Amino acid sequence: MKDIAQRAGVSESAVSFALNDRPGVSEVTRARVRRVAEQLGWRPSTAARALSGEGSATVGLVLARPAASLGVDSFFLQLISGIQEILSDRQLGLLFQVVEDVSAECAVYRRWWAEHRVDGVLVVDPRTDDPRPGVLDELGLPAVVIGELPDGDPRPYPALSRVRADDAGAMAAIVGRLHELGHRRIVHIAGLPSLAHTERRIRSLRAEAERYGLTEVRSLTTDYSDTQGAAVTRRVLEEDRPPTALIYDNDVMAAAGAAVTAGLGLTVPGDVSVISWEDSALCRLVRPWLTALSRDSVAFGRIAARELAALLDGGAARAVQVPLPRLIERESLAPGHG
Repeated sequence: MKDIAQRAGVSESAVSFALNDRPGVSEVTRARVRRVAEQLGWRPSTAARALSGEGSATVGLVLARPAASLGVDSFFLQLISGIQEILSDRQLGLLFQVVEDVSAECAVYRRWWAEHRVDGVLVVDPRTDDPRPGVLDELGLPAVVIGELPDGDPRPYPALSRVRADDAGAMAAIVGRLHELGHRRIVHIAGLPSLAHTERRIRSLRAEAERYGLTEVRSLTTDYSDTQGAAVTRRVLEEDRPPTALIYDNDVMAAAGAAVTAGLGLTVPGDVSVISWEDSALCRLVRPWLTALSRDSVAFGRIAARELAALLDGGAARAVQVPLPRLIERESLAPGHG
């Protein structure tokens, strides 16, 4: 601050007023101070702001999912890696908590707000009937929703930004490719039915099936675990008219499904093609290698953290669309039959 004051020809108090957007200096002085600060490579110290009582220098992330499912979920591990990369650069800490359900998550937000524990939060897994945006709006707590809010929610939420993925477009691309390869019996082994993105994927699958005239296409929901993924796979493959293609909502279920298929004496992709919604090293460790949607989950986390940092800096809430994931075709995809 002394260096900026000397170079700008003003007092240290004027530098403080200018850099913290406080009254007490003219706009000309404010602009000069900021220009000098930029030349010197200055940026806000969130740690110092926390010590002075202006903020906690911490953001929060609450996950309302079974804790046991986190260790095998590659998407969340990569997402948090991207989030932490930006937060570390900004000298912001991450307060992470796992709870049983959304009601408990809302209670955590209220407690954090009352205790001034966090300056803002990152919200994951938007629900089909989601109370969290309303709670955060009521508290005035800056937030970024990772994923799109339920369709038809008209409320503006002025302190809430959104980082959206086009789940409907991704499902349409998968179904279009399977139809092109001659698949007519397709089963989508989906995740939790309460999640907004699960609903969008299911709705998109139905719309594409109707568009292509496919009558043997359906979705079955699970808890994302390898156990339920394997159980549903076994059930559909033992039907009289089993599917020729399986779409899994994550890589763990896809790998478990491929193992079940082999255990039934069937082959991938000879008897059934397998597609994972999430790409990861796991998709290239099983045999055959699994076809998967490839998206940069680390970059997804970076974008979300940057949007939250922008809100904390006084920026306006906005919606950001991440690129449509690309289908990486590997050995588990082949033309349909029967």
